[in-house]
Amino acid sequence: MLAHDQDSLKRTPLYDLHVSLGGKMVPFAGYDMPVQYPAGVLKEHLHTRSKAGLFDVSHMGQLALWPKSGNVEDAARALERLVPQDIVAIAAGRQRYAQFTNDDGGILDDLMVANFGDHLFLVVNAACKAEDEAHLRANLSDACVIEQLADRALIALQGPKAEAALAKFCADAPAMTFMDAGPHEVAGIKCFVSRSGYTGEDGFEISVPSGDAERLAKMLLEDPDVLPIGLGARDSLRLEAGLCLYGHDIDTTTTPVEAALEWSVQKSRRTGGARAGGFPGAAKILAHFDGGASRRRVGLRAEGRAPVREGALLFVDAAGGERIGQVTSGGFGPSLNAPVAMGYVPTNLSALGTKLFAEVRGQRLPLAVAAMPFVKNTYKR
Repeated sequence: MLAHDQDSLKRTPLYDLHVSLGGKMVPFAGYDMPVQYPAGVLKEHLHTRSKAGLFDVSHMGQLALWPKSGNVEDAARALERLVPQDIVAIAAGRQRYAQFTNDDGGILDDLMVANFGDHLFLVVNAACKAEDEAHLRANLSDACVIEQLADRALIALQGPKAEAALAKFCADAPAMTFMDAGPHEVAGIKCFVSRSGYTGEDGFEISVPSGDAERLAKMLLEDPDVLPIGLGARDSLRLEAGLCLYGHDIDTTTTPVEAALEWSVQKSRRTGGARAGGFPGAAKILAHFDGGASRRRVGLRAEGRAPVREGALLFVDAAGGERIGQVTSGGFGPSLNAPVAMGYVPTNLSALGTKLFAEVRGQRLPLAVAAMPFVKNTYKR
């Protein structure tokens, strides 16, 4: 990377901490972010699965939707114009996974939506946050005041020891269950805390004022069970959990049904539901629900040890024939000590156990469609 390009990268409020901890910094979504620390990706991954890892996800976008009427349900109904999820049904103190869709049913971004009682709190992906904010302002300004929360950092604490580590500073943490979200004090700091994350492990995401972020991160890292974790292990953890990475496993060309995200679209928004349709691309998405889609995102397990990475072409035969799909995420799964991948295949080839071949360096490696998540999640229900 050229020096002037490096200088143009943004830095999160935890940048100096990453450098002091020996983080290897790389460009990611316009930010200078740690890909790993001296322990290395493998150890960071396994530590998160066995104890607790601390992730800087401050590059993500944080937004508040304030209803002009003063009634949060009006903000929820407005947001339903842009997403196929039931936002009205999100109770105060809870959050839900959603997607912004386009007129062709494709996914503009995926996001988290929380009901904070008097407004909605949104977390969107770093690479899409400017476009997402513009999308909200263009479509919802009649009903909502859209507030960009640029003065906040976001920290994820993930793993089986996460609750014990956070409970030292947040008395509310042990009582929270998966997808609970709302304002809570952490070490006397007014934060927004959700019991969620993107590793498949139990854990929390903590939105904290930027000026308090480094102090809070250092307090959490004083716990011997908590290690700093970089982007490398974050990616391998979410892959083992079968979770989509925007721009790779889902994008503007994939519908929620093709992406195997049907579970995220509640019955109230589907054909025959109380508020069916009314979101961009509804005709195509609902047609996929009612009649099926021609392709589907699936999990893939290779027979050998060689990782099958993003971009690998998929075939039904060991030699010859046209490609039938492509890998969208792939790598080595440290928890499984084996390679794992995800990709899109024709729906008639998406059944568990279906034998396929991936082209890797001119050779076709055997693999099979496998159940996801590859590693059982440990969310606190």
